[in-house]
Amino acid sequence: MVQGDPLMINWPAFRGGYVNLGNVVSMGGGTANTTSLLRVMNERAVFGEIFRLGKVSRPELAQATGLSKPTISVALADLERARLVRPVGLRTGNAGRAALLYEIRPQAGAVLAVDIGRAYVRLALADLVGDIVARRDEPSRAESYDEVLSQLSGIVDQLTAEAGMTRGDITLSVFGTPGIHDKETGILRLAPNLPGWEQPGAVERLADVTESPYVVENDVDLAAVGEGAYGLGQGVSHFVYVSIGTGIGMGVVIDGKLYRGSQGAAGEISYLPVGEGDPLVNPGRGMFESVASADGVVATAGRLGMVAATAKEVFDAARTGDEIAGRVVAAEADHVAHALAGVTAVLDPELVVLGGGIGAQAGDLLIEPVAARLESLVALRPPRIESSTLGSDAVLLGAMAFGLTTARDLVFERAVATTPLG
Repeated sequence: MVQGDPLMINWPAFRGGYVNLGNVVSMGGGTANTTSLLRVMNERAVFGEIFRLGKVSRPELAQATGLSKPTISVALADLERARLVRPVGLRTGNAGRAALLYEIRPQAGAVLAVDIGRAYVRLALADLVGDIVARRDEPSRAESYDEVLSQLSGIVDQLTAEAGMTRGDITLSVFGTPGIHDKETGILRLAPNLPGWEQPGAVERLADVTESPYVVENDVDLAAVGEGAYGLGQGVSHFVYVSIGTGIGMGVVIDGKLYRGSQGAAGEISYLPVGEGDPLVNPGRGMFESVASADGVVATAGRLGMVAATAKEVFDAARTGDEIAGRVVAAEADHVAHALAGVTAVLDPELVVLGGGIGAQAGDLLIEPVAARLESLVALRPPRIESSTLGSDAVLLGAMAFGLTTARDLVFERAVATTPLG
């Protein structure tokens, strides 16, 4: 799973305060002695391995952690007492005694993943092992800031009711949005497709949607996390996820970790000087986005004499052999290749994953011409280019991956703080 730096968690009770979990072990009351601290560290190690491996036996945990079998037994007893893990049956078929297996107790925590897009909102509620227990996808009411907040609140109520939960049962909520969250002012910067979110304090009102701690992350960054956890980025240390659709953005993974940059704006490639005209003509969108986004594709088609209401119509026509649509696709491929030439020169990624409404759905038309053009533009061997296999779920799955990792730490900290040692 791709992980970034320690997350900054927004606790609704503090309305805008951020708590960095870091690696601190809280003992709940006073200073822990060395024996207690080691015991907690052992529990954390065992809990993390069960989370990673799934159903696992004591001998397997001893091998994975390097801890002795008696230490494993004590840690498992403490974790079971805290209702974080549970025995789940025996592994048979091998020589010797059947091994008792343990797994994470799914009900020990819950994660809410939210993808707030211009066209759709997607929400999923999952237990602590990542099984989705309820989900909704709806057309977004993004034209109105208040309406979309009301819409999200209503959906959360539906999801928790369906799962037999309340909002307070959610361990962590992860919101994926376009743009960059300015933590000092509470606004979303560089998100022209979400009107109203540029108001001071706008992001903090997400506390009205969930009664849990919450994280706000850039949607394309989360999509990159999703690719690393569940998609084409699995096992790839250096890759970028380029989303091309209503807007354009890029998530960057370096050495297996999400890279955000000093202001959280790494990957804002919509502002690359790629395309025709003056980059200051439409400063709200960026030069590359103006020519290569869905609106840019439709505009190019119009200039060439083709009447199309959506970019999908253009690509569908290209698949049938329409000459003008083919020229539009060629222009789009050229724009994308020039942008990726800059990305390749700076980051040298092993893989480029194309996502978004255009990147994923029109990949069959774009990958070959983009790869060919890119090879002529860069001096080094160009990266591999593929279309995302996650489709429209990339952001939601990335939010889920981020949320599960952090929720695991949260439920462990709470259990350690409230459960006496055996």
